[in-house]
Amino acid sequence: MARITVLGGGFGTALAVMLYSTQQHDVTLWSAIPEEIEAMRRDGEQKQKLPGVKIPNGIALTTDLSVIDDSDLILFAIPSAYVRDTCKKVAPHVKNGTVVVNAGKGIEEDTLKLMSKVFAEEIPQALYVVLTGPSHAEEVGRGIPTSVVAASSIAAAAYLVQEWFSSPTFRVYINDDVTGCELGGALKNVIALAAGVSDGLGFGDNTKAALMTRGLHEIERLGTALGSRTNTFAGLTGLGDLIVTCTSMHSRNRRAGILIGQGTDPAAAVEQVGTVEGYYCCHAAYGLAKRYEIEMPITEALYRVLYEGADVREAVQALMDRPKKREYEKLN
Repeated sequence: MARITVLGGGFGTALAVMLYSTQQHDVTLWSAIPEEIEAMRRDGEQKQKLPGVKIPNGIALTTDLSVIDDSDLILFAIPSAYVRDTCKKVAPHVKNGTVVVNAGKGIEEDTLKLMSKVFAEEIPQALYVVLTGPSHAEEVGRGIPTSVVAASSIAAAAYLVQEWFSSPTFRVYINDDVTGCELGGALKNVIALAAGVSDGLGFGDNTKAALMTRGLHEIERLGTALGSRTNTFAGLTGLGDLIVTCTSMHSRNRRAGILIGQGTDPAAAVEQVGTVEGYYCCHAAYGLAKRYEIEMPITEALYRVLYEGADVREAVQALMDRPKKREYEKLN
């Protein structure tokens, strides 16, 4: 049994319940929002984000970061926009060699840095692992069979996560392509947002299949430019996560996209749905595409819709009218 502190009351709640219920770890769940912790104590569940998923009495609920002092492992499950600030607050409590797991999926919008770089800069004494793959919180919290990837440049850290997190309902694979796993988890949100727009416009399965397939190609192109292995994107953190996020109504990215396709202003759609990582990641992905001179037409079209006020139907037509080409080109 390990002492695990989970940071974040959304997906973090689902992971905390899983780690406590299936592995009997000593779990503490932390949130920066006192009202959130108070509500979970009162209701015995996270009614706003995970209604119906009961939080066992054995899980400690707190807003005090000092609980990290005695932790064997720290699990981050917070939106990417808040990761750096949270890392700064957490760093003084992290002992040298402690395993820190990031279950968030995003790219730092202003610096265009992956989360592994942010953690390396802010908590250099930690052993970093990214936990990613097709894993809706609503299903993890209910014990629905799920498979994910633990990726780290430090094999021992990845294997420790595999050992401590694996259960009859939560299967963990190992990967050492940290960049590829992080990019797959982040960029699939962009394509899911585009898939939601397609749904909101009333388009069909043909359109979504094309978006997912060509979107995966865009992810692979950028990932290769950043040094990732192409086969990473054929796995759980690429294709697997793309499928689940583009097709499920659990996906906030897809739900926000549907609203945008139906005519809602993008910023208003994000505010209505809540945390929509794809909205911010699209801005970052667009910046990376320009930096590395990578062609990412779906991402660029979505960027124009989200940030430049482009008409969604005109953006779709522009994609369809692009010059004819071979399906597979040599990757950069």
